Amino acid sequence: MTPSPSPPAPAQPALGVRATARIRATRAGGATALPTLAGDGPFDLRRARPHGDQARVCILGAMSAPLGGDRLRIEATVDHGAHLHITTAAATIALRGPTDEHATYDVHLTAAEHASLQWLPQPLISAARSNLRQTCTIDLAPTARLLLREQVVLGRVGEPPGRLATRLTVHRDGRPLLDQHTMYGPGAPGWDGPAIAAGHRAIGQILIVDPALDQQPPHASLFGDDPAAGQAVLTPLAGPAVLITALASDTLHLHRLLNAARPLP
Repeated sequence: MTPSPSPPAPAQPALGVRATARIRATRAGGATALPTLAGDGPFDLRRARPHGDQARVCILGAMSAPLGGDRLRIEATVDHGAHLHITTAAATIALRGPTDEHATYDVHLTAAEHASLQWLPQPLISAARSNLRQTCTIDLAPTARLLLREQVVLGRVGEPPGRLATRLTVHRDGRPLLDQHTMYGPGAPGWDGPAIAAGHRAIGQILIVDPALDQQPPHASLFGDDPAAGQAVLTPLAGPAVLITALASDTLHLHRLLNAARPLP
């Protein structure tokens, strides 16, 4: 007698939050409009007061995220001649969550001809036992301008960091401008050595892409007199662009170094 087949096991519910936020900025008369402003999951998108013809958006966290297993994504598109500034209301804290699976946080930014985009979030904090993979992919038209700031804090006060992998990929006019991949925390070789964090807890960078830099490219420069407290370096890129990278003992020193190294508009 042939035994009847066992019933299929019930599908396991997916762990973690799946959420995508979308922003689109367009030129409307002498200002920038926001025809698409759609938050989801932990992303609560708020219109801030515009600055001249620049639209401003603030991202508020509606829940703790990213946690282990989360799949989060932000998409922002700036159309021809529009100007957009995006920030976050508070720091983003990567936490372990209910599963050991890694979380992902993907940001995709696009700026068309004669558009400008500022991506200036508050710091990302890698808490102990967290596991986050973060990417930022940017596509720029030849006449688009970009101001990007990223800040990472390795661990909360008195704790080690979690595992963090970040990748920043920028294309201008369809050609690679910058592709940077960094790993921190347990399992990342040499992350606390002199080639990466050098014992510092706060790491940040500013990327500026502007056609005007073709006429007045800045020179490579080092900022900060005390390596133990932190230093910043400004590096011209072929683009036209400049990359400012800084290491510091805390976010206050990091902020000061990045501001000191940033060239005036």
